[in-house]
Amino acid sequence: MDTLPLPEPIAAYFAAEHNPEALARCFTAQAVMRDDGHTYTGVNAITAFMAEASARYSATSVPFAMELDDGVQLVRAKVSGNFPASPIVLTYRFRLERGLIASLEISA
Repeated sequence: MDTLPLPEPIAAYFAAEHNPEALARCFTAQAVMRDDGHTYTGVNAITAFMAEASARYSATSVPFAMELDDGVQLVRAKVSGNFPASPIVLTYRFRLERGLIASLEISA
C-alpha cells in the first residue's frame, strides 16, 4: 500500500496522534486548533485536548488525499474509533509556518 506523501509537519502530526509529547513538537507555540465547535489556542491547550480525545475515542486517522488551497494544506483522512458513525472522513486544514503547524481546523 502506498503512503500519501505529506509535508513533514503534517506527516509528524498523523504519526503522533496517540503521543502528546510528539504531537506538541508539531505545532508553533501560539498555534490555533478548531475541532468540533471548540477552539484551542497554544500548544499546551491543543495537546491536552488531543490527549483527552485520544483516550476517549482511540481514533486512528489514515490520510488518503491532499491538495493545496490558497496556502492551506487540505488533507482528507478516514478516521475510525469509539464514536458514533465510525468510520468517517474528516478534512484537516493545515496552515504551516516555519516548518510547524500554525493552525489546524478539522471538519466533517
